[in-house]
Amino acid sequence: MSEPEASREPDPVLAAESTPTGLMPSGDERRDRMLAVIRQQAFVRVKELSDRFGISEVTVRNDLAALADRGRIYRIRGGAIPRGALGQERPFEESLTSFALEKLAIGRAAAELISDGDSVIIDVGTTAVAAANALADRTELSDVVVFTNGLKTALELERAVPRVTVVVLGGTLRPLQHSLVDPLATHILERITVGTLLLGCNGVHPTGGVTNINLPEAAVKRRMLDIAGRRIVLADGSKIGRIELGLMCQVEEIDMVITGESASPPVVDALREHCEVLVAK
Repeated sequence: MSEPEASREPDPVLAAESTPTGLMPSGDERRDRMLAVIRQQAFVRVKELSDRFGISEVTVRNDLAALADRGRIYRIRGGAIPRGALGQERPFEESLTSFALEKLAIGRAAAELISDGDSVIIDVGTTAVAAANALADRTELSDVVVFTNGLKTALELERAVPRVTVVVLGGTLRPLQHSLVDPLATHILERITVGTLLLGCNGVHPTGGVTNINLPEAAVKRRMLDIAGRRIVLADGSKIGRIELGLMCQVEEIDMVITGESASPPVVDALREHCEVLVAK
């Protein structure tokens, strides 16, 4: 015998679509239904919510602000994600063993894009360090200048001096990632332009953009993006499809994402609508 209809728990998103004609839900009801949509889709844009609920974008923003004030969602540029969707920053050493082979492959692929005489920024993080290691292995290269805000990145390149000139950005040390951030990290960045940026991140999403967990680091990374001619994001498969707190740029603003074989194929396909994606092997 089938389960009685009345005993079935209604789907909250379907409920959001089923208000009887002529009956407008209260503000609290609408926000509850909006929250259900955000939780189901993980990231929703303001315009999508406006179209879905038949309300203005101003009203959507007010509703999202109310949900954020209650601690139910995070506001990010252009939309919202559910609270609890964000990750926690892991120490550098803890991240070394995660997706280690993918990071090595990504690093090699990134290093192959550098030529004699290039100027490069190599970011912080374990994947960026893998790129620095692979670049140091390219003994045929010469006259390369590398800027970095990562102490681990700089030390990995030390064996390539003098073929590679290594410039460490100033700033305040963050021990978790061995990175240098404000107030001094942007001092040099305000005075240079570079050919290529190899950018680390915590999330790459087709609509949510390129994001980072730590806000001070995200601010330095945004400045790096501003001064680079070619912008390449390094992200192992676990970061593809993720959205974190600090937005650095939209996917349309970068030239290439280099990722690994564990990346979700549908998300990779969606990213390819906005930029080049290289799956390193």
